Amino acid sequence: MTDFRRYVAEFIGTFLLVFFGVGSAVAARVQGGVVVVSLAFGLVLLALVYTIGPLSGSHVNPAVTLGVLISGKISLVGAVAYWVAQFLGGILGAFLLWVLTRWGDVVDQTGALGSNGYGAHINRGGAALLELVLTFLLVLVVLVASARLDHAAVSGVAIGLALAATQLVGLTLTGASVNPARSLGPALFEGGVALRQLWVFIVFPLLGGALAALVAPLIIRGDGRYWGGEERPERPGPAVPSA
Repeated sequence: MTDFRRYVAEFIGTFLLVFFGVGSAVAARVQGGVVVVSLAFGLVLLALVYTIGPLSGSHVNPAVTLGVLISGKISLVGAVAYWVAQFLGGILGAFLLWVLTRWGDVVDQTGALGSNGYGAHINRGGAALLELVLTFLLVLVVLVASARLDHAAVSGVAIGLALAATQLVGLTLTGASVNPARSLGPALFEGGVALRQLWVFIVFPLLGGALAALVAPLIIRGDGRYWGGEERPERPGPAVPSA
């Protein structure tokens, strides 16, 4: 039953991330600008870390789950279940945004349902490199911050700010996916170019997450302490589990 609740939490969390994050771009990309959309993504993820983090780890991102899998903190079966829940949640979030733009009189200020893409401001190779680096940052912060049990109370702030930073850098270039589930939903309903370019925003965020999982052990040890850092006893507190 606990595993099922985790999967439901990931489904709901990814749905909310897409609905509010991508929704901010759809509804306020022009008037609000890059800063507003970036803050929307970062704040909703921050809220989710404290809401569903104690249950599921608040991955809400297949790239994060891949990083956790490579780190050995979730089983392959659990990771696959997380991926299914995340992609379904992302599709539901995008579907509701599509409904709002079709029948709710919401003007889509992105012109593409907030889908990710390249060509206008960056080419395919640049988009691939950008998504890899941005996702590397996000997943590295998630892995390191969540491993620090004595910093568990503020880990959500670091994670939320990391996502906001990726949006600030990448929003005008590719839409800053850093999350295959965030990319899949809007692309399915937008179709056309967004769907043809989708593979870039699935493959390279996953590669970024995998790279972060390989680098994280160079920064932090298995006991939650930094390599070369001062040996201090861990203070008890609420941890954010990986899965």
